[in-house]
Amino acid sequence: MAAAAASAAPRVLSAEPRRRDPVAVGVPPWRLSPGSRVRAASRARQENVRRGQLISTNIKSRPLLCPPCRCAQMALANTRIAYQPDVQKHSGVLAYELVQGSLVQWNSFMDKSVPDPPTAVLLHGILGSRKNWGSFAKRLAQEFPMWQFLLVDLRCHGDSASIKKRGPHTVASTALDVLKLIVQLRLTPRVLVGHSFGGKVALSMVEQAAKPLARPVRVWVLDATPGKVRAGGDGEDHPAELIESLRRMPMQVSSKQEVVDALVKEQFSVDVARWVATNLRRSSPLGSLSSSSFSWIFDLNGISDMYKSYEETNLWGIVENVPRGVHINFLKAERSLHRWALDDLQRIHTAEELAADEGGGVEMHVLEDAGHWVHADNPDGLFRILSSTFRIEATIRGMQN
Repeated sequence: MAAAAASAAPRVLSAEPRRRDPVAVGVPPWRLSPGSRVRAASRARQENVRRGQLISTNIKSRPLLCPPCRCAQMALANTRIAYQPDVQKHSGVLAYELVQGSLVQWNSFMDKSVPDPPTAVLLHGILGSRKNWGSFAKRLAQEFPMWQFLLVDLRCHGDSASIKKRGPHTVASTALDVLKLIVQLRLTPRVLVGHSFGGKVALSMVEQAAKPLARPVRVWVLDATPGKVRAGGDGEDHPAELIESLRRMPMQVSSKQEVVDALVKEQFSVDVARWVATNLRRSSPLGSLSSSSFSWIFDLNGISDMYKSYEETNLWGIVENVPRGVHINFLKAERSLHRWALDDLQRIHTAEELAADEGGGVEMHVLEDAGHWVHADNPDGLFRILSSTFRIEATIRGMQN
């Protein structure tokens, strides 16, 4: 998806965002059930974020050299930060944004003796981008102003597609990318939230590394099981088939409508086709004498490998042998029936009992009135469920202090 950079805005926005058209914000319609981020203050400000600058409304901010790339940055305090690395100069690093609550006065360029604030990492699914979490992260930051939220474009997706990664493109390698990023940013996340493919990535992060993750750490796996992936029945979503159809298309097309027409011809719905077309970026400048063309902003070959890995990766081991200090929460969407077998639910309930005995935790939740795309179908319900985690963490930190 095209990544939308976010910046601090001089006006106060409501903590209750309006419900938006899911397709317009990058939600795949084939996953939708029947039935804001803060925008940059100007186009110039958006362009600055794309070039890897920190954006501030604080006119007393002073320039600073970024250690990894020596590009001009802005040091600021008492203001939210939205940062995206210059993908040209941050080879091997994922594109990301950091959404901070109003009480956070920290950035990764500060002296290392300054502890990082409580941090949550939000991970998108296949064919998604960090933009999918944008407005939800802003709402969390407004409700929990001492927290910051790291939104990541996973490998082969969004702006991270420009950062060439070695294979294999798997759940495990994707998790390792995120672990490397949080080490570079000097973060110790206390909460990991992953939707679908991103949920397995979060579990793999816990399985692979202990040091970059806090203890306790709370993991949320949104509408994904640790094992076999069930893509749906007739008339439901088939991401693998969509990916293969996209791979057969040319890298450049003359218009978005060309893609829509081609996908509809292959029996995908018009809504699916239009959503996919949002992943096209104009490759010839507006107003140029040459004919316009569009190209994909993601790496479909890599994404195809990632989806296959998602189907095959089995992470029941980490769930049934939860490390001490780790609490894993599974959230099942009420209308996402095909993704959950009775055996999955029984194994999770058994793991709940085992984890309690070993000093860890496993818990099952159900989000009512939601299909697979939980943060679009029922954002208010998801917000209420996830909010408990941040309140618990705030209580724990208060007791420790």
